Amino acid sequence: MRGRRLGVLLVLCGAIFLEGIDVAMLNVALPSIRADLGLETGTLQWVMSAYVLGYGGFMLLGGRAADLFGRRRMFIGWLTVFLLFSGLGGLATEGWQLIAARFVTGVAAAFMTPAGLSIITTGFDEGPQREKALLVYSGTAAAGFSVGLVAGGLLASVGWRWVFFAPVALAALILAGALTFVPKAADGEPGARRGRGRIDVWGGVLVTAGVVLLVLGVEELAALPAVAGLALLGAFALVERRTAEPLVRLGILRSPGLLRANAAALLFSAAFFGFQFLVVLYLQELRGWSTLQTSLAMLVIGIDAVLSPTVVPKLVARYGNGRLIFGGLLLAALAYGLFLPLGADWPYLLMLPGLILLGLAFALVYGPLTIVATEGVAEEEQGLAGGLLYTAFQFGAALGLAGVTGVAAGAADPVTPAGYRAALLVPFAAVLVAAAVSLPGLRRGSHRPGQGAGALGAGDGDEAVGAHGDVHLGVRQGVDVAQDVRG
Repeated sequence: MRGRRLGVLLVLCGAIFLEGIDVAMLNVALPSIRADLGLETGTLQWVMSAYVLGYGGFMLLGGRAADLFGRRRMFIGWLTVFLLFSGLGGLATEGWQLIAARFVTGVAAAFMTPAGLSIITTGFDEGPQREKALLVYSGTAAAGFSVGLVAGGLLASVGWRWVFFAPVALAALILAGALTFVPKAADGEPGARRGRGRIDVWGGVLVTAGVVLLVLGVEELAALPAVAGLALLGAFALVERRTAEPLVRLGILRSPGLLRANAAALLFSAAFFGFQFLVVLYLQELRGWSTLQTSLAMLVIGIDAVLSPTVVPKLVARYGNGRLIFGGLLLAALAYGLFLPLGADWPYLLMLPGLILLGLAFALVYGPLTIVATEGVAEEEQGLAGGLLYTAFQFGAALGLAGVTGVAAGAADPVTPAGYRAALLVPFAAVLVAAAVSLPGLRRGSHRPGQGAGALGAGDGDEAVGAHGDVHLGVRQGVDVAQDVRG
C-alpha cells in the first residue's frame, strides 16, 4: 500500500483518531469545566448529551448523504465544521454556548464518520488490502480514545480550553491531507446515483427525531420521550415503504448477517461502556484515584490498537469472522465475570487480567463485526450500512449507561462494592446475549469471492472488513451520570 492509497488511509485514520481523542479528552476535563463555568450537574450532563444526541440522531442521515452527494464532499465539508465548532467550544464563556457547540460537533461527526468508512469500503480492493486498511482504521480509533484519556488529563491540568483547541490543529492537518490525497473518484463516477438522488426529507426528519428522543429517553430513564421516539420510528418505517427514494431502503434490513452484526454491536457497546463507566466510578469515587491515575489504569484496554492491524487479519483468514466474533464475545464475558466479586480494596494487579482480556475481546470483535455489517451491501449503500452500524454503537452506549446507572441507583447503597457488583451483572448479561445473537453466524462461511475493484484501484477479491467508530461514545458521559447517582 503506497502513494495515494497510503495517503488516503493516513487521512482517514487521522480523522477517526481525532474523534477518539476529542471525546476522551472532554470526558476527563468535565470537572475542570464545571468548576470554571460554575455549571450545575444537569447543565454539565448536557455538555456530553448534546454531542450524543447530535451524533446518534443524524447518523443515518449522514450515511445516506455520503451515498447520494459524494463521500469526499461530505467528509471534507463536515470535517471543516467539526474543526470550527471544536474551536468555538474552547471559547465558550457560558454553559449554553458549550452545549450548542458540542451538539453541532456531534452532527458533524455523524456526517463525517460514515463518509470516511464508506471511502474505505468502496475505495480499497476487496480482500487482504481492504481488510488490512480497515483493521488499521479500527485500531487507530481505539488508540485515539486511549491516548485521549491521558492527553485530556494533562491538558486539563493546564487549562480545560486546551482540550478543545488541541484537536483544531490536528483537524487542520487532516483537512489539508484530505484535500491532497482523497480522490474525487470517492464521490462516485460522473452521472452516478449522487447526481440523480435526493434526500428523503420526511424520512430524515422522522428518523432523526425518533432516534434523538429514544436516546434521550434511555439516557434520562424517561418513558415519555422513549415511547415518542418509538412511535416516530414506526412512522418512519411506514414512510420508507411508500417513498420512491427512501432514506433507508428497508430491503437492506432483510440481510440476516447485517441484522446480527448491528444487534451484536448494540449489545457489545452497551456492555463495554456500562462496564467502563462502573470501573471509572469505582476507582475515583470508592478508591479515591485521580483522573490521570484512572486514565492510565484503563489504558491497557487499548491493546486492541496494536492487535487489530497485526494479528486479527491472520485470525480472520484462518478462522473466519463468525468464530472470531463469537470467541471475542465469550472472552468479554469472562473479563466482566472476573470483576463480579469486586471488593472495596482490590489491588490493580487483581483488575489487570480482566482489563487485558477486554482489550483482546475488542480486537477480536470490532473488525469482524463490521465485515458482516458491510459485506454484500451495494456500493451505493455503503454509507447507509456504516450509518446503521454507528447508530447501533451509539444507542448501545446510551442503553448500557442507563442500565448500569439504574441498577446501581436501585441498590441499597450505590457507591459500595455491593452496588457495583449488582450493576456489573448488566454488562455481563448483555455480552452473553450478544454471543447468543452472533451464534448463527458460525454456520455460515465468512469468506466470499470479491467482485470488482475499489475506486482507488484493482486487486484481489475476498471480503470487506469494517472498522468500529464509536468505542468511546458512552464513557464520555460517565462523570455526568456518576454525579447524578451520587446526588
